[in-house]
Amino acid sequence: MNISILGCGWYGQALAKALISAGHIINGSTTSPQKMDGLAADGIEPYLVNFSPGNEHYDNAFFACDVLFICIPPKSRSGEGPEFIDKIQGVISAIKKHSVKKVVFISSTAVYADVNSEVHELSDPQPNTEAGRILFQAEELFRVEATFKTTIIRFAGLIGPGRDPGRFFSGKRDIANGSAPVNLIHLDDCIGLSMAILEQQAFGYLFNGCSPDHPGRSEFYTQAAVNSGLEKPEFINELKEWKVVRSVNVEKVLGYRYKVRIE
Repeated sequence: MNISILGCGWYGQALAKALISAGHIINGSTTSPQKMDGLAADGIEPYLVNFSPGNEHYDNAFFACDVLFICIPPKSRSGEGPEFIDKIQGVISAIKKHSVKKVVFISSTAVYADVNSEVHELSDPQPNTEAGRILFQAEELFRVEATFKTTIIRFAGLIGPGRDPGRFFSGKRDIANGSAPVNLIHLDDCIGLSMAILEQQAFGYLFNGCSPDHPGRSEFYTQAAVNSGLEKPEFINELKEWKVVRSVNVEKVLGYRYKVRIE
């Protein structure tokens, strides 16, 4: 297939390389001219693409694809709320203009509030953070579109090469909520789920991408620091707001089995 990846960041570039190894033709986008050579070196056809309001530009050839992956998370810490929704609306307009029929939108389990229970794809997310609200609003924009099919993947916390969980809390003290369960997914399983969706042409679905393993924060991050030879963090032994992210669709629709244990 000819697959375009909008946003070749940590996940997008790794996905691109895996898809190239599987024999697909990959177009990858960046907003930075300095990253073009790096994409090309990985066998990705590089494109400068920007959907920021007032600075929108792209090459029509980027949207000449069988499947489009959209991997551009909102920069909520810098206050990119309304601007992110404007970007997504711009992307959707381009999708319709160029008659792309299959889309994968990368979202996050941040859309689920900490409701002190398990949540899954049939749960009401009730987002209560800025990032969660923005992403859920973006998801809704794709859900109402009838001219193309969108699969939404809500990834949990991302770990893997370059994202060593041992570094997340190393050396810190009095970290709250030490008994809360973690919700994480390794890069290998991010790619594995994505490949399974393509292989099975599972479009029009919602998938929670989260390991079925949920150790406590203190247990997991302390051991991760030890494994990386870093200073142990110290957590407060308490259980405040929490959630356990499950999936009813990953096994039911894809039959996917996670490769990397979170322990």
